[in-house]
Amino acid sequence: MGEAAERFVVEGLVEQTSAGPRLIGSRCRGCGTFYFPQKASCPNPACTDKAPVAALLPDQGTLYSYTLQRYQPPPLFRMDGWEPYLLGLVDLGEGLQVMGMLTGVKEQEVRIGMTLRLVTEPLYCDDDGTAVLTYKFTPAGTAL
Repeated sequence: MGEAAERFVVEGLVEQTSAGPRLIGSRCRGCGTFYFPQKASCPNPACTDKAPVAALLPDQGTLYSYTLQRYQPPPLFRMDGWEPYLLGLVDLGEGLQVMGMLTGVKEQEVRIGMTLRLVTEPLYCDDDGTAVLTYKFTPAGTAL
């Protein structure tokens, strides 16, 4: 029996490493600014090099802000078993904040400043049974 097929909803955002998933961002060689998703050119007006290179971002961060999404997104952003979900703004350090869905935590348990770690989970399954994954953040001590 073979492994179930899976793919990411958008290629080039996440790399599966031996230590777990990592977001693929970029860091400008000229000014050191981090970006997510990757940038082809540094938009920092003070930068003179404008040459970002791929960089794996930290797999843990601090919750900066969050909201509860109560409306169902359009079909392009499909989710199997849709229900309202938490969306967090996670500070990964170095001036970089990334937005992502929160998992493994209920709204009443969420606290600004809590430590979160990056995980991947399915959004939906294609007609051929392929699991389509996205990145999410979960409390650092949570086992999924």
